[in-house]
Amino acid sequence: MRILNARLRDREGLYDIRLEGGRIAAIAEQLMPPAVGPDDIDAAGNLVVPPFVEPHIHLDATLTAGEPRWNMSGTLFEGIECWGERKATITQEDTKTRAKRTIRALAAHGIQHVRTHVDVTDPSLAALKAMLEVREETRHLIDLQIVAFPQEGIESFKNGRELMEESIRLGADVVGGIPHFEYTRNQGVSSVKFLMDLAERSGCLVDVHCDETDDPHSRFLEVLAEEARSRGMGSRVTASHTTAMGSYDNAYCAKLFRLLTHAGINFISCPTESIHLQGRFDSFPKRRGVTRVNELLEAGLNVCFAQDSIVDPWYPLGNGNILRVLEAGLHICHMLGYRNLQSALDLVTVNSAKALCLGDRYGLEEGRPANLLVLSAESDYEMVRSQGLPLYSIRHGKVLMQRRPAQVELADL
Repeated sequence: MRILNARLRDREGLYDIRLEGGRIAAIAEQLMPPAVGPDDIDAAGNLVVPPFVEPHIHLDATLTAGEPRWNMSGTLFEGIECWGERKATITQEDTKTRAKRTIRALAAHGIQHVRTHVDVTDPSLAALKAMLEVREETRHLIDLQIVAFPQEGIESFKNGRELMEESIRLGADVVGGIPHFEYTRNQGVSSVKFLMDLAERSGCLVDVHCDETDDPHSRFLEVLAEEARSRGMGSRVTASHTTAMGSYDNAYCAKLFRLLTHAGINFISCPTESIHLQGRFDSFPKRRGVTRVNELLEAGLNVCFAQDSIVDPWYPLGNGNILRVLEAGLHICHMLGYRNLQSALDLVTVNSAKALCLGDRYGLEEGRPANLLVLSAESDYEMVRSQGLPLYSIRHGKVLMQRRPAQVELADL
C-alpha cells in the first residue's frame, strides 16, 4: 500500500509513504504527480500523522452516568461516591461490554494507543480482571496500557497495599495513586513512596492522580517529582491532573518548576473534565481549575491532553473524539496564540506517546509500525479551526477505519 500526496508536519512539499509487511517501508518526497493505484490512498494534500493517543481514561467506569444516580453537585467527591455505589454491582461481563463499546468509539476517532485507569479498591478486582481480558481481545483496534488505580486510596482503603501488589502481579502495566484523597497528608506521602517502590521493584511505569483539587495546600506533586528525581525515574513517571497548580501562588511555582525540570516527569491534563469538576466551591470569581499547561510546556516539560471520562459519574458527556478535547483545552488554557496553534496536534500525538513511553513503536519514520492517520486538513491550525476528523486510520499496514465526510448542499435562493 502507498499513501500519496501526503503532507507531513514540519516538512515542505508532498510525500509518498510506502507500507510493507505492517511497517513503514519508505517515505519519499514526490517530485511529480504520481499515478494512484487501486490499493493506494490519495491523501489529497492533507496531513498524515501517527495515530492519536488517549493517555488517560477510565474504561471501567465508562457509560455508567446516572447509575444508580446522577452526580447532582458536579463535584469530584460526589462522583467518587456515585461510583462507589455503582462499583458494588459491577461484573466482569458488564465491565467488558461497556469498555469494548467505548474502545470502538475511540478507534473510530483515530485513537490507537490508550492508557486506562482501573479501580483496584475492590477486593474481587473484578474490573481489573475484565480489563486484562479486554486488552487481549481488542489488540486489533488499540494498544492498551492498564493502570492499577486505587480510587479510594492506598493507605485509606483496607488492604490497599496488598490490592495494588496483586494488581501488578496479575498484569497491570502501570502503578497509580491518589495521594490527595488519602485521609491525611502523612498517608498521602506514604502512598507516593509505596507506589514508587512498587514501580521500581516491578519495572512498571507510574501514573498518579495528583492534586486533583483547587486546594492550594495540596502539594503532593513536589513529593512525586522528588521521588522520581532521586530514583532517576522521571521519564517513566506521569502526574495526571495537577489542577491545584492553577491555585498555587507564583512564588511557590517558581521553586516547584525548578524541581519539575530536574525531575523530568510527564504531565497529563484533562481540560474538559477539570473545568467541569473544579471551581465548584468558588462563588465568584470562579477558577478554571486546570493545571498550568502552557507554562509547563514553555519550561520544556512534556504535557498532553486526555479525555478522562466518557458518560460516567464524573463527566456526563464525551464521544471518543480527542480533537474535541484539544480544541476546548486550547481555549481553556489560553493557548490560541500562533505558536500554540501551529503545534497543537503534539498534545494528542507525540507528547502523549512520550508519556506512555511508546518509543520506537510509535512515529512516522521508516521501519516503524505502519500505524498512521490521514487527516482532513493540511495543518495543525486548519485541523483545529475546521474541527476536522481523521479520514483514514491505518493499523499494521491495513485500513482500520475510513470516514466519508458529510455532503452539504446549499439551496441557491
